[in-house]
Amino acid sequence: MNSNTLEHAPIDAPAFAQGAVRASQDPSWSDSGVAKKKKPKKAQVKIKRRSLHGVLLIDKPLGQSSNQVLQRVKWLLKAEKAGHTGTLDPLATGVLPICLGAATKFSQVHLDSDKTYLAVARLGQNTSTADAEGEITQRTDASGLDLSADGLLQVKAAFTGPIEQTPPMYSALKVDGKALYDYARAGLELDVKARQVTIHTLEMNEFKQMDDLKSVSDLSHWKLDEAFALQANAVEGTRALALKVKCSKGTYIRTLAEDIGNALGVGAHLIYLRRIASGDFGIDDCMDLQAFEEIAQDQESRNAMAPIKPTQCLLSGYEPIELNESDSAKFLSGLRRSGEWRDCDRVAVYAQNPTVLLGSAHTKGGELIPDRLLNPLEINSILESLL
Repeated sequence: MNSNTLEHAPIDAPAFAQGAVRASQDPSWSDSGVAKKKKPKKAQVKIKRRSLHGVLLIDKPLGQSSNQVLQRVKWLLKAEKAGHTGTLDPLATGVLPICLGAATKFSQVHLDSDKTYLAVARLGQNTSTADAEGEITQRTDASGLDLSADGLLQVKAAFTGPIEQTPPMYSALKVDGKALYDYARAGLELDVKARQVTIHTLEMNEFKQMDDLKSVSDLSHWKLDEAFALQANAVEGTRALALKVKCSKGTYIRTLAEDIGNALGVGAHLIYLRRIASGDFGIDDCMDLQAFEEIAQDQESRNAMAPIKPTQCLLSGYEPIELNESDSAKFLSGLRRSGEWRDCDRVAVYAQNPTVLLGSAHTKGGELIPDRLLNPLEINSILESLL
């Protein structure tokens, strides 16, 4: 039979059209019009999230990012909403406040607070990242430095008070919506503008052995051992410098260490960083992540809830104002209230009987003006947790 005279079986147009419609609507329908065998779907277990509100203080462990710790805590608590109040590098440890639920509304208050750090800098080596993660870019013999108190006096004075600091390229600071470290990893060097930060206090001491740390801060806060002291001094031509820094928000301790090293003429990079205070929260208030994991395994136990501080701990410096039931309802709807109040930029507003946080506000000309408010569901959840 000639191919030109080959007869095709007649096409059932309506059936073909039906198949096309089915195929477009149902991916399980085959071209032949016969339904494909569906693969059984895996059963998905929906996690029941809990409405939790407050602040959990975690001593961030070495090697984990702040977000990894946040997600771990959120998963352990089965919390609906959580966030942290300031990133710590994976190589840093220490105070990491985790805000839960309504507390996330006031996290910016804590982001703006002063921080205190303990650090160890290796003098005599600069790196690409200003810390131990980067590659060494310059070596200078630091063995002849005078690191006595008198020898460090001039440098200490130069780096105390308001100073200009250029953020490092390997940082989370965003330029045009993109983190600086993304540009750095792509091999791009941006002209980052210097900005002013404030170093409130700066303590420095050469670090050869553990006892050298006592003059800087309590040994228990350092969380170091003699093995680290040996490692810190193991590189020939370098010296180790211990620092304690209380600073304003936005201060990069890596950059500070590098700048101090450059001022001494030998360069430096950070080999240890620990945050021991963030605002009113200190390292002694924090819980080890592993210890929290152990008590959080029992979801029905109140032990996991015990370390969670109330949301108002973020507003400790605020002027408290209490409202009666009628004014509380109106305030929560966004209405201003009138009273004999002095002008104040930072006010924490509470309902009476029972006392519960309603939100933050400011007062001006005898008026209470709402800023950030909790919603009724959050307030009811907080009240239920108090029962």
